[in-house]
Amino acid sequence: MTIPQTTRETPAVAGLLLAAGGGRRLGGRPKALLVHRGRPLVEHAVAVLRAAGCERVHVVLGAEAAAVRERAELGGCVLVDNPAWEQGMGTSLRAGIDSLTGTGVRAALVSLVDQPGIGPEAVGRVLAAYRDETSLVSAAYAGVRGHPVLFGAGHWAGIAATATGDRGARAYLKEHARAVTLVECGDVARPYDIDTEADLVHLE
Repeated sequence: MTIPQTTRETPAVAGLLLAAGGGRRLGGRPKALLVHRGRPLVEHAVAVLRAAGCERVHVVLGAEAAAVRERAELGGCVLVDNPAWEQGMGTSLRAGIDSLTGTGVRAALVSLVDQPGIGPEAVGRVLAAYRDETSLVSAAYAGVRGHPVLFGAGHWAGIAATATGDRGARAYLKEHARAVTLVECGDVARPYDIDTEADLVHLE
């Protein structure tokens, strides 16, 4: 793990970017290294989190992690290696939560590297709904829960215990649905994923 030197007070909420995917349906091209606006997609995703107000950003890497470190400009980020990335997004979420535990951060705002249609305005709305370590917040699109999501530290252990395969925190959020604050973002973001060759049309 690469931890930047800082003397700043620990922010209440850290951005947690899951960027470990190997792009199996994209011919094995790591999603973090897909080109968007002339730079690796992971750089764009980090810039969105920072523009929304996340001063501290942890990035979970997996597929071609060494190449991502070499090609992408991720200065100031905490880079977290997930050697188990092939087992699914749940492992990346657990690795990210583990990297935040004990840092003094009180909530994690989780975003996915392959959703470039979600910009700073949507992320900022979710961030603004943070209250304390019990917060559970999710962006919604026409009322349907999506990303990004914000997990107060009081939920981290429960999420880590249930995050398996590619389901991430889905089971935990379903179980605690009444506690989730939904923040409508459909007017400012498009929550598509870059999963297949056909989806590459969304990249510029």
